[in-house]
Amino acid sequence: MKAAIFGLLVAALASPALASGSHKGGHGEVMAVGEPGKNADATRTIRVTMKETDDGRMIFAPSELQVREGQTVRFTIRNAGELEHEFVLDQQDKITEHKAAMEKFPDMEHEDPNAIRLAPGQTGEIVWKFTNAGTFKIACLVPGHYDAGMHGGVTVARK
Repeated sequence: MKAAIFGLLVAALASPALASGSHKGGHGEVMAVGEPGKNADATRTIRVTMKETDDGRMIFAPSELQVREGQTVRFTIRNAGELEHEFVLDQQDKITEHKAAMEKFPDMEHEDPNAIRLAPGQTGEIVWKFTNAGTFKIACLVPGHYDAGMHGGVTVARK
């Protein structure tokens, strides 16, 4: 009974935050895909470009990434497109949940360490430590962008 009441309370408190367009730290610090890394620990830099194509698709280049479990990676992300885009790193089910929330609240702002939103011409960074082997996703969850092709995979190989 207490768990059900607690669940209702959490849902009630979360709804106003989403409705107001805020999404601050909703994932916590440790996730299945890993955790925020320290810049000094980065052993690799991966440059990712976000853009639209002439045929109407939206893409990450590269869209398939390979890293190692335990590796700390600096993602340097550049929006070379004409529209605002975001880079979200997570597991598939969390991407799907987040996509649905973004469709309901398209102006939602993020302050998650695994995501960055960039205006056209902007560059930003995410430093990430991959603590678990597995297959994860990168995605742009601005409404319509995922469906236009703006997603890819991250394979984290065991040590």
